[in-house]
Amino acid sequence: MTHYTPENFEYIRIGMLVGRAALLKDRILDGYLVPHGVTSAQFKVLMIILQGYDTPADLCRHLSLDSGSMTRMLDRLAQKNLISRTRSESDRRQVHLSLTEEGRALNALLPTIGAAAMNDFTAALTPAELQSLEGLLKKMLIAAGDAIVLERFGDV
Repeated sequence: MTHYTPENFEYIRIGMLVGRAALLKDRILDGYLVPHGVTSAQFKVLMIILQGYDTPADLCRHLSLDSGSMTRMLDRLAQKNLISRTRSESDRRQVHLSLTEEGRALNALLPTIGAAAMNDFTAALTPAELQSLEGLLKKMLIAAGDAIVLERFGDV
């Protein structure tokens, strides 16, 4: 369905609103993470590892980052002693990531930290509004062919 034309393009707010919401979400999350010495970007990497994905390629796919950016992110997490890298026994080109003891201790806190931050972020919404917003965003992402959302939620 076509909603926008070149004539009404200057009045389109959806892109700006979605972008601003993503920035605010990360800013709120960063505030919760300061005591733990990690950023919202590092939080996302740790959460994906928590979900069982253990290669830089998996992380790049989930976060839409290039391999150079991911390497720098993983370097920072390794310097903080939160992750370790090991070469695959079967394919020396492949690296597997695992959490260190410190990383496992922090990862145990991440769902609580994330829930508190998301509660702050969505505090102005009723439960029905939040459910509606999630449904609309999923529908848009699936229609656009977002592989990660399709993998998690299937058809909406």
